[in-house]
Amino acid sequence: MPDVIADPETDPRATYAVDPARVRALTAGVVASGEPMTTHTPMTGAPLAVLPTSTATDVGVAVDRARAAQRRWAPVPLERRARLLLDVHDLVLERQGELLDLVQLESGKARSHAFEEVADVAIVCRYYARRGPAHLAPQRHLGVFPVLTRSTEHHRPKGVVGIVSPWNYPLSLAVTDALPALLAGNAVVLRPDPQGTLTALAAVRLLVEAGFPDDLVQVALGPGDPTGAAVVDRADYVCFTGSTATGRTVAAAAGKRLVGASLELGGKNTVYVADDADLRRAVPGVLRACFASAGQLCVSAERLVVHEAVADEFLGRFLDAVSGIRLSTGLHWDADMGSLVGPAQLERVLGHVDDAVAKGATVLTGGRARPDVGPYVVEPTVLDGVTSAMACRDEETFGPVVAVYRVPDDDAAVALANDTEYGLNASVWTRDVARGRALAARIEAGTVNVNEGYAAAWGSIGSPMGGMKASGVGRRHGREGILKYTEAQNVSVQGLVNIADVPGLAGEAYARTLTGALRAMRAARLP
Repeated sequence: MPDVIADPETDPRATYAVDPARVRALTAGVVASGEPMTTHTPMTGAPLAVLPTSTATDVGVAVDRARAAQRRWAPVPLERRARLLLDVHDLVLERQGELLDLVQLESGKARSHAFEEVADVAIVCRYYARRGPAHLAPQRHLGVFPVLTRSTEHHRPKGVVGIVSPWNYPLSLAVTDALPALLAGNAVVLRPDPQGTLTALAAVRLLVEAGFPDDLVQVALGPGDPTGAAVVDRADYVCFTGSTATGRTVAAAAGKRLVGASLELGGKNTVYVADDADLRRAVPGVLRACFASAGQLCVSAERLVVHEAVADEFLGRFLDAVSGIRLSTGLHWDADMGSLVGPAQLERVLGHVDDAVAKGATVLTGGRARPDVGPYVVEPTVLDGVTSAMACRDEETFGPVVAVYRVPDDDAAVALANDTEYGLNASVWTRDVARGRALAARIEAGTVNVNEGYAAAWGSIGSPMGGMKASGVGRRHGREGILKYTEAQNVSVQGLVNIADVPGLAGEAYARTLTGALRAMRAARLP
């Protein structure tokens, strides 16, 4: 049974409610005339804050304000915009104490997992401050007639970017998508999930403190319907992170208006432990891959595929490690896993476990709620004997539940990893890096980590991150992560002579001359 950390002196649950004066300060300037909503902390289930909400009309006002601010922001020199990102980097690290508290209070995750969000924001700030200007810089391309035609690719801002962020990473996913959008010259209207509102508001205040104009980032508060839907219906580009079912609705709404959208959606991610894996590294790495943020992570592993040659040894070590995970709902560092976000998630996770057991699966460890730790805490759970008749085999659980599958070889492992409608993340553990790369190339997932669960790919901001199949469209991070917020514009200047209007050449003579030129360019290996 996992250990419990609950020290009343360091874990004052009675003080978890946020001071109303602090709430008023965070929501100052937010356009919100709707009925108030009360959020609850997963730590105790008690009320956390009473927040205003934004109606669809309020969202329209926020978009108008953002659009006016964007017109003033776009002419600001790119170098000045980039410097502001470095200021945000410093502020986030400096103020991490408050941010960590808010992330924990709203999401329920352990403090070490909350720190991953702080680090992620800092890394994204640094990357786009340093590399973003180069991604956005005009690029010269070979024109239709070399020398005579000069073609330049420019990237113009979309305008107002609508971001609908989820509850599971209330800091990271509210801010890191906004940063490249702002650097590219856009304004942002952010609708954070109600369960992540306080964290998002605190982060936006840091943006303003760093020097971003007050109206440039608008926050709309409220549920998906009507608030989130209103953002999707009015923005010039939509960035959504959430479930596949909701993502399809967002994509349809954006498509109807002919505006672009990037969507990071669900996953049913696999970690494969090959027969030559270094088990001393694999056990703690797989542990983190499965149970970080209590499994409420889009790239979290829910399928543990183990080569039968090492299955017994690996599982013996792995189950010992799982049983030693320390559970807590305290605002401190001495815990390995925290809580689920609320009652609906608790019901889903336990429902998947109960369904699997009722249909013949075996619980190797965990499988129980732990109300003695917190109202929505579930023990880290490992299942064996999961079949296609069970919901947890193909549906995303989004909790601390992983199913074990033994395979005879790499081909079987790849087949199982690809046997899902999703394609977000995967993990391969092997001493042979060449083998790991070859396996990664065969797995249908947007990111594949070799000898790491998720952080290597997620934290490598220079490379794109996103999903294949039902796990989404578009990418965050890297060049794609900023250019998606722009309109590519081709400006071509023709010199000396007009195309198809060359003096002395007409009709067949022009065609013969151009044919010769095309053959010459082909021979010269010109693109």
